[in-house]
Order: sequence, then structure tokens, then C-alpha cells
Amino acid sequence: MQREEKQLEASLDALLSQVADLKNSLGSFICKLENEYGRLTWPSVLDSFALLSGQLNTLNKVLKHEKTPLFRNQVIIPLVLSPDRDEDLMRQTEGRVPVFSHEVVPDHLRTKPDPEVEEQEKQLTTDAARLGADAAQKQIQSLNKMCSNLLEKISKEERESESGGLRPNKQTFNPTDTNALVAAVAFGKGLSNWRPSGSSGPGQPGQPGAGTILAGTSGLQQVQMAGAPSQQQPMLSGVQMAQAGQPGKMPSGIKTNIKSASMHPYQRP
Repeated sequence: MQREEKQLEASLDALLSQVADLKNSLGSFICKLENEYGRLTWPSVLDSFALLSGQLNTLNKVLKHEKTPLFRNQVIIPLVLSPDRDEDLMRQTEGRVPVFSHEVVPDHLRTKPDPEVEEQEKQLTTDAARLGADAAQKQIQSLNKMCSNLLEKISKEERESESGGLRPNKQTFNPTDTNALVAAVAFGKGLSNWRPSGSSGPGQPGQPGAGTILAGTSGLQQVQMAGAPSQQQPMLSGVQMAQAGQPGKMPSGIKTNIKSASMHPYQRP
């Protein structure tokens, strides 16, 4: 009997030591997250998680050790309940439990979950029992497929980000062409003064003048073809006949006829 009690005390001491180390690691990690979040790096966070994971594994090994007694077989019975403040209890619980009264005993000595949680757990167990083996296997395969697709996408994004960070960005434009285009648009640099023959003014080279048009019958026909309305054809014909009869003189109505011939073909008279 004494041997079992000593073994239980030793197991409890080892368990309390492991739990204390785990509590200190959690406290330091939470303090780091709250106070050093501005300069906290991802490798440091991973190191903290690795430390917590190792301590949890050590705690599980202690619980599963063959020399560790089954704590589930041990029963804890409250001997004294008092609403007064207990200094020893405050020291052992580090100020978390000031009194050991009937209000806190059900929470701290509970061996089963809350009734609401227990009811939900029973409902989930019943739903799982109703599900057939084939349906459960299909759901498992669907979940595994979704997880595999998600992991593949994450891996692809990581590879693309790593490859994009290693190689420089490819230039998609030519600075010389861009500068030339901006200079041409803003200052007209590199643009010529050439205009098509149809858009030149009446006094510019490239458009036949009035003397050329009046030189003969072909010149008047060119004016007629260039855009004079069909209703002016008899007037121009009269000018042509006058020139044929008097080749060395200009009739007085020729200027009016030329002006009317230069009118826009869609302008109303």
C-alpha cells in the first residue's frame, strides 16, 4: 500500500513538473504575441510551436508510461467546503482559486462534461451510428480529395512565389519607344508637315488654281467632277460655250459660276 502511494506521489510530481514547464512555455509565447507582435518573425513562431509540441508529447509519454498509475481510478473527494478565503489554496493555484466553496467544486472536480455538451456528444454519436459504411467511406474519400486539392494549390502558390522572387520581373515595354511616343504627342517631335492633296488649302501647292481650271474645257469639267451638283451642269455648259466662241476673253459671270461650283455638294441653295 505504501509502495503504491509512493509511486502515485512520484507520478504526480513528474506530471506537475511537466505541466509547469508547459504552462511557462505557453505564458512566454502569449507574452511574445502580445508585446512583440510588431517584430515577431515566422521562424520564431515556429520555434515556439515546436517547443509546445515537444512538451505535449513528453507529457503524453509520462501518462502512458507503464510505471504511471491510472489516474482515472483515483477518486478525489472534497473534505471541507468553506466560503472563506484560503491562503494555501491561493498559493497552490497561483491566485486562480481563492476559495473552495460549493460554487467552484462542481467546475474543478467535474469528471464529466456539462449536460449540454454531453447531450450534443450523444447526438453526434447517434448520427454517426446511423450512417452506413458505404456513405461514410464516400464522405471520407470526398474529404480526402478536397484536402489533397487544397494542399496542391497551396504548394503551387508557394512554388510560384519562390520562383517569382528568385527571377527578376521581365520588362514588357521599350523605354526608347515610350519616350519617342510621349515627345511626339506632347511636342510634335518627329512628325512631318505633309498633308494629303484633298485636304490642302486653295492656295497651297497640289491643288489646281482658278487659272488652271479656266484654261480650257477640261478644267471646267474637273470642277464639275470634283463635287459640283448636277443642277449646275447647264450653267457650266454655258461657260464652256462662251469660251469656245471667245477664246481670248473671260465672261463676267465666270466668277460666280466658279464660286457656286466650289460650294459643298450637300449644302442647300
